[in-house]
Amino acid sequence: MRKIGALEAGGTKMVLAVYLEDGTELERLTLPTETPEETVPPMIAFFRRHQVDALGIGSFGPLQLDPAAPDYGSITSTPKLKWKDYPLLKRLLDGMDIPAKIDTDVNAAVLAEVELGAARGCRNAVYVTIGTGVGGGVYAEGKLLHGLVHPELGHMLLRPHPEDPNPRGVCPYHEGCMEGLAAGPAIGARVQGDARDLPDDHPTFAIEAYYLAQMCVNLILTLSPQKIVLGGGVLGRECLLPMVRRETLRLLGGYVQHPAILQDMDNYIVAPELFPVSGLVGSFLLGKQALMEADGQ
Repeated sequence: MRKIGALEAGGTKMVLAVYLEDGTELERLTLPTETPEETVPPMIAFFRRHQVDALGIGSFGPLQLDPAAPDYGSITSTPKLKWKDYPLLKRLLDGMDIPAKIDTDVNAAVLAEVELGAARGCRNAVYVTIGTGVGGGVYAEGKLLHGLVHPELGHMLLRPHPEDPNPRGVCPYHEGCMEGLAAGPAIGARVQGDARDLPDDHPTFAIEAYYLAQMCVNLILTLSPQKIVLGGGVLGRECLLPMVRRETLRLLGGYVQHPAILQDMDNYIVAPELFPVSGLVGSFLLGKQALMEADGQ
C-alpha cells in the first residue's frame, strides 16, 4: 500500500506524519517552527526516509493557492517575517517527483471534519479556530473555498460590545475585527491578565460569546453552512459554546427559519471531533486527493 506524507505547518510547531492510503498512521514527528533554514531540511529528510508517494500540506498563511501562479504553494505576507515569500511547497518537493497539494491549515481542518468528524456528510460547512489568532476554513458545495485568495474569517469586522473596555481590539491591521476582539491576546488585554483563572460568570465571557455569535450570524447569513465547527484553545472554556449558541439565536432574531437553527442549535454550532489533529488529518486527505488525481480518479 502506498504512503502519503502529511504536514500541518503552524506558527509555533510543525507536525509531520506518514500514513498508508487507508489512513493508518505509521509515524509522527513534531518540530519547533524556527527559521526555514533550520526547520525545512529535517522535514524533507523525514518524508524522503519514508519514500512517500504523495504529500499534503495544511499551512499557516497567507498562501498563494493559484496552481497557475509561478509562486504556487508559497507563504506570502505572513507576519512571521523569516517565512515571508517562502516557497514552502517547492522546497519540500525538491528532488521528489510526487503529486502534492497545499492549502491553509484551517481549510485542511474543515476537510477533515467534513470527511471524518463533526461535519460528516455536509456539503457546506465552516471550521473556525479561535486561539492566539482566528482562522476559518470553508467547505462550499463539496469543495474547499478559495476564490480570490482564501477566506480570512478572522478579520471580518464586528460591532463592539457596549461593555468592552477595549472596543478597538488588538489587531495591528483592523480596528474592531474578529481576531482583534476575540482571539486569546484580545481576551488577555481585556482582563489585563490570564483569563484561565477567571470564573465562568466573569463578564469577559459574555463579551467573548457576543463576538463569536456575531461571527456565526455573519457566516449563517453569507455562506448558509449546514454546520459551524468552532475549535481552538479559547473554546476550551466549556461555558462558551452554549453561550455562543444562545447569543447566535438572539442576534438572528428569528430571521432564519430552519429547524437546524430553531430546534437543534446544539448540533448546528459544534466542537470539532478530531481536535487537536483536524489539520494533520486534513493534510493527509489533501495528499490522498493529490494521489487520486494523479491516478486519473
